Amino acid sequence: MKRAFILLITMVAITLASAQNERWDIRKGNRAYGKGEFQSAELNYRRGLERDSLSVKARYNLANALYRNQNPAAAEQEGAKLTSDSLMVKIGADERSKIFHNLGNYALSQRKWSEAVEAYKNSLRVNPSDMETKSNLAYAQKMLKRDQDKQNQDKQNQDQNQDQNQDKDNKQDQNKDQNQNNDQNQNKDQKQNQDHNKDQDQNQQPPKITPQAAQQMLQAIQNKENETQEKVKREKAKMYERQQREKNW
Repeated sequence: MKRAFILLITMVAITLASAQNERWDIRKGNRAYGKGEFQSAELNYRRGLERDSLSVKARYNLANALYRNQNPAAAEQEGAKLTSDSLMVKIGADERSKIFHNLGNYALSQRKWSEAVEAYKNSLRVNPSDMETKSNLAYAQKMLKRDQDKQNQDKQNQDQNQDQNQDKDNKQDQNKDQNQNNDQNQNKDQKQNQDHNKDQDQNQQPPKITPQAAQQMLQAIQNKENETQEKVKREKAKMYERQQREKNW
């Protein structure tokens, strides 16, 4: 029994010493933060979290130190851990409002307008009278609307360009079809002209002669030639007779 009591006392002492050291690390971090030494502050807050991983103050201050040290993404990651249900039940309304307000700032610095709007709204749900949060919310909403309008305009321009390109393609297709029709008509006219010329050539060709007509023509030529030869023979005979009469010995 005595040993168990001593062990319990020892564990309590260790816990108190650890808690005391965690608070000491936070104080050192706060002093460095106040001097603008944000890297030193970050290290001290991390030491505090090593001693007590559930320390809301150490994590809250660590997120702020990361943000001031130009690392809003890491700040957002650490700050989001504070919104877990297990920690939120330990945090008062004022602290919850500040946590969500800071999360809005972390998102805002990353141009994450939608996340910033949601964080500021969560902060105002806890503390509706916070004018700074209201001002930041209005700015985040304005920037979100600007980006949405730009996206809509870009989409309209893209759709318009697509329509123009489609009209251009359709016009090109129409011109192509018209050119093809013109080529077909020209080819058709050319073929018709060729066929017409061919018909004219065929009409100008001499008529075909039947075998019977050809035979008759050949026979007439032969008769004419025979007649001519007979005439020549008669003329030669007459000439011969004249020669005989003139040279009669």
